[in-house]
Amino acid sequence: MTTESKRARLLQIAATGLVLLLMIVLLRVEGRSFFCTTCGQFAIWIGDTCSSSTSQQLFDPYSYTHVLHGFLFFWLIALLFRRLTPAWQFWLALFLEAVWEVFENTKFVIDKYRTETAALGYTGDTVLNSLGDLACALAGFLLARQLGVRRSLIVFALVELVLILWIRDSLFLQILMLVRPVEALKSWQMCQ
Repeated sequence: MTTESKRARLLQIAATGLVLLLMIVLLRVEGRSFFCTTCGQFAIWIGDTCSSSTSQQLFDPYSYTHVLHGFLFFWLIALLFRRLTPAWQFWLALFLEAVWEVFENTKFVIDKYRTETAALGYTGDTVLNSLGDLACALAGFLLARQLGVRRSLIVFALVELVLILWIRDSLFLQILMLVRPVEALKSWQMCQ
């Protein structure tokens, strides 16, 4: 490894650490706790989307929507930033997801989720859940890179379909409900 490549690697590691640190600090400033304060336990996975533990533990069914974020980032970066090295493309995906996690946990977005979607009791993510979402987006980015554009489009559509059938929600439905809420869809998504 040359001195120049060692410097580039150290810069990438420092930039990654800075993004992670800033994300955690900004989430804490927004009032996000590190762990679920009402759950009474730590869990790697919570499968019940109607539970108050959703978005509080490391992973939940909505983690799959963050995998799809990674697909979207791959397509966007492949289109607009193809000259970046793969390592810097990965860092850009990390940065974009970190920005989303901070924005998603603002009072504005939390209130929007509460009023416009079936997530009536949503209080925002824990820092732990945001880190899990970030990891899922990065896994999605790497998976999409491995699959290529055509195959990743197919996988994206399949994951959307599975989420709609499984939890009555998906990345597309979340975006739709935040931008142009549909009352019938909100009723269909409600926990029984």
